[in-house]
Amino acid sequence: MAERIELPGNWRYLKWRFGNAASALGWLIIIGGLGLWLASGVYTVGPSQIGLVKRFGKFTKSTGPGFQYRLPTPIESVVIVDQRSVRTEEIGFRSRAGVASVHYPPREEEALMLTGDFNIIRLETVVQYDVTDAETFAFQVEDHHRVIREAAQAVIRERVALHKVDEALTEKREEIASQIRQELQELLKQYGTGLRIINVRLQEVTPPTKQVAAAFDDVNSAVQDKERLVFEAKRYTNEQLPRAEGMAQKITNEAEAYKQGRILTAQGEVARFTAVLDRYKLGEDVTQTRLYIETMEAILPNLNKVIVSKEAGGTLKLLNLDEFVRMKGGVTGK
Repeated sequence: MAERIELPGNWRYLKWRFGNAASALGWLIIIGGLGLWLASGVYTVGPSQIGLVKRFGKFTKSTGPGFQYRLPTPIESVVIVDQRSVRTEEIGFRSRAGVASVHYPPREEEALMLTGDFNIIRLETVVQYDVTDAETFAFQVEDHHRVIREAAQAVIRERVALHKVDEALTEKREEIASQIRQELQELLKQYGTGLRIINVRLQEVTPPTKQVAAAFDDVNSAVQDKERLVFEAKRYTNEQLPRAEGMAQKITNEAEAYKQGRILTAQGEVARFTAVLDRYKLGEDVTQTRLYIETMEAILPNLNKVIVSKEAGGTLKLLNLDEFVRMKGGVTGK
């Protein structure tokens, strides 16, 4: 049997001190590690984001913007979803920072389309969308870029195949884009993606060859000239129509005023005639004489008139009428 070696007293003391220190250090390490583990549950949610907390892989709650806390991994985890920002997917090309749009790398397998009259066009499309259901988007969609791109290509090819090449290149581009947006939204709704299509823009629609492109550019220019002339004609109509309506209203008002004036004049004449008739019935001779005098005044307004009754015995005594008028100071009767 091995002999037991007895340590001196100072060595036993050092062993006791080191043993206690190691034990205290171990506890400090454990406590520090536990604190770091608990602190790992702190996370931040941005202004346009929403936090989706899962406990043992099952969704439990959502959190808003700001500093938030969850139980540390592996008890709980959080998925941050940007719910308000508008996302963009490019079909037929890929944009690059610092590169002009005319030099974007093309994706011919995505851009080439067959039209309804069996022509081939090159179509570059931009799809803008956002997230409406963060939970569905985060837990049901594995690769939303691929979903949007493949769904958009299917809808675009279907819509383009229903139109002729000149329609797709010129006057019906906006109509086709609107149809694509509606059908793509319905398709994503059926897939249950939690995404909403905001806008679909046909960025560039061109024939696949330069020679054909030049001809269609001429057609497009003609269509634009047509639209410009139609717009100018509508603008002229909008300018002239209110003016003509105002003139018509003015003429109508003047006619109505003339009508009312004539009616009032006629009513006044009738009233005057009725009054004269009443007076005539009261004294026929007097009324006849007065009417005769008024008529003469109206017919001969600027002449000196001398009215002589039949009882005066004729006009031979008054042959010198000018002297008679001067002596009498003017007209003796009007």
